[in-house]
Amino acid sequence: MPSHALLPSSHVDTYVREQLPPKDQWPEFIFERPELQYPALLNVTSELVDVHVAQGHGSRPALHGHDGQAPFSWTYAELQDRVNRIAQVLTQDMGLVAGNRLLLRGANTPMMAACFLAGLKAGLVMVPTMPLLRAAELHQVIQKAKIVAALCVHHLGEELGYCQDTRHPQHAPELKQVLHFGASDGSGLEGLMRQHAAPFTAHPTSRDDACLIAFTSGTTGSPKGTVHFHRDVLAMCDLFPRHILHMTPADVVCGTPPMAFTFGLGGLLAFPLRFGASTVLLEKHTPESLLQTIATYRITQCYTAPTFYRQMAALARKFDLQSLRHPVSAGEALPDATRQLWKEQTGIDITDGIGGTEMIHIYISSAGAQVRAGSIGQVVPGYIAHIVDDHMQEVPPGTPGRLAVRGPTGCRYLNDARQTHYVKDGWNLPGDTFSMDADGYFYYLARNDDMIISAGYNIAGPEVESALMQHPAVAECGVIGVPDPERGQIVMAYVSLKPEFIGDDEMVETLQNFVKQQIAPFKYPRRIQFIPALPRTETGKLQRFRLRQLSADH
Repeated sequence: MPSHALLPSSHVDTYVREQLPPKDQWPEFIFERPELQYPALLNVTSELVDVHVAQGHGSRPALHGHDGQAPFSWTYAELQDRVNRIAQVLTQDMGLVAGNRLLLRGANTPMMAACFLAGLKAGLVMVPTMPLLRAAELHQVIQKAKIVAALCVHHLGEELGYCQDTRHPQHAPELKQVLHFGASDGSGLEGLMRQHAAPFTAHPTSRDDACLIAFTSGTTGSPKGTVHFHRDVLAMCDLFPRHILHMTPADVVCGTPPMAFTFGLGGLLAFPLRFGASTVLLEKHTPESLLQTIATYRITQCYTAPTFYRQMAALARKFDLQSLRHPVSAGEALPDATRQLWKEQTGIDITDGIGGTEMIHIYISSAGAQVRAGSIGQVVPGYIAHIVDDHMQEVPPGTPGRLAVRGPTGCRYLNDARQTHYVKDGWNLPGDTFSMDADGYFYYLARNDDMIISAGYNIAGPEVESALMQHPAVAECGVIGVPDPERGQIVMAYVSLKPEFIGDDEMVETLQNFVKQQIAPFKYPRRIQFIPALPRTETGKLQRFRLRQLSADH
C-alpha cells in the first residue's frame, strides 16, 4: 500500500507525532487533485486570515457576534489583530511552544474563533471541547492528549477548575495553566492582549504537522482523539464547500454545531474564512432564533442537524429566507419526511451530507439539481467510496454493505487500539451500512450496529424512523432492536408526540398501522413507548445506547 512520507515536524513538543498509529494502520491518502497540492510550509491561520489582509481585503467582514447587549462585527484586519495578540499571549506570557496541546472551552463566539486561530498560528495543537462537558469528561481528554494549558470562557470555568484542584478526584496534573476570557471587567486573556501590539509571524508549521485533536462525540466508551494536520483542515475547505456549495466571498454563514464538533469547525469557521466570506457566531440558538438570524443577516448557508430543520419548518413562513441557498444537514441521518416538509414550507432543498470526526468533514453529498430522492448524494470530488462485504469485496449496485472511503483526509487516532477497527486494507470504515446505485448515488440504511435482525429480516432503524416521522402526531422518534425469544429481535420505537396528541393504546395502534402503509409491513414497530424527549448528544445525535438502556430497564 502506498504511504505518504511525512515531512519533518516543526514542533518542539513532538508528543502528538509520536502517538500517531503505526504507518501500516493508516488509510491510504489521495492528494491527486490540483487544489490539494499544498506547499511544504503551511499554517492554517495564514491561509484563512492573513492572506485576505495581504490581498487588500482587510476591511471585509469576517465574524459577526453578540456581546449580550448588541450585535458587533470584526473585519478580517480586526480578526488578524486579535489573533496576533492572543498568539503573543500564548507564546510570551504563557510560554507555550510549538506542538503543545491547548484546550479550548467555550461556545461559538468570535473570541472562541480568534483563540482557535491564534493557537494554530503559534504552532500549537488545538483541542476544542464541547461546552457541556463535565470535569470527568474533561479529565479524560486532558490525560489522553497530555494537555498543558487551556483557554476557557469565564462562565464555564468551574468544571475545568476541578481538573486543576489537587483535592478533587478529577485533578489532572498535566494541566499547568488556565487563562479565562470573556470576563465583564476585561481581565484575564483580554487584559494580557492589551499589552501586545506587534505583528505575530506565523510559526513555520509543515503541512504534515498536527494542528487539531478532535475528540469524537461518540455515545459509548472512552473518547477517541482524531488527529488532523494543517493540510487536512485546508483539504476539507477545498473540496466540499468548493465543489458542492460553490462558496464565494459573498456568502454569509450561520448554524448550531459547536466548533468542537468538526461539522461546526468547518461550516462555521474554516469554510467561510477560506473563501473570504463571513460567519455569524452566536452562543445559543433556538429554531426561531436561527430563522431570525437567517433573515437578519441575509444568510446564504446554514449548518444544523435534521431535528432543527424539522422544528424550523413549522415556523419558516414567518421569516424571509430568500437569501438562503444551502441549508446543510449532517450529524445524523436526514429523514425524507423532514426534507420534504422543509421544501414544502420554504421552497429550498436541504443539502444533505455525511462526514465524520475521523474524516474531519463531509465526503458524500449532493446539492441542487444533483439531489436524488432518498439519497445522501455522490462522493465529493477528491474522495472515492465503495460498498463492501465483510471480506472487503465490492458488492453489486443496490446491495447493502459497509461503506468504505478514502481521500485526502482519514483516520489517525491518538494512541488508540481502535485504529484497526476503523481502517482496514487502506480504507476508512465509518461504521455505516449503505447501498449504492449504478449511478454512484449512496443510500444510507443504518449504522452497522443499528441494523435490526428480526425473524431473519434485516431492518434499518432509520427507515422505520423516517416512516414514523411522516405521521402528523410524531415530533421525533428513535428506533432500536430489542431481544425477543421468538424473533431474535423486534423493532421498538420510542416516540415523542406533539403536545396536542395523547400517547395511549389507540395511538400505538394508529402508528403501527401507519408504518405498515409506508414501508414493508414486517418492519413495523411491534412495541412503541412514548417519552417526552429523545436523549441526544450535544451535537444533536440520537443516543441509541440510552434507548437500549431504557428498554433493558423495563
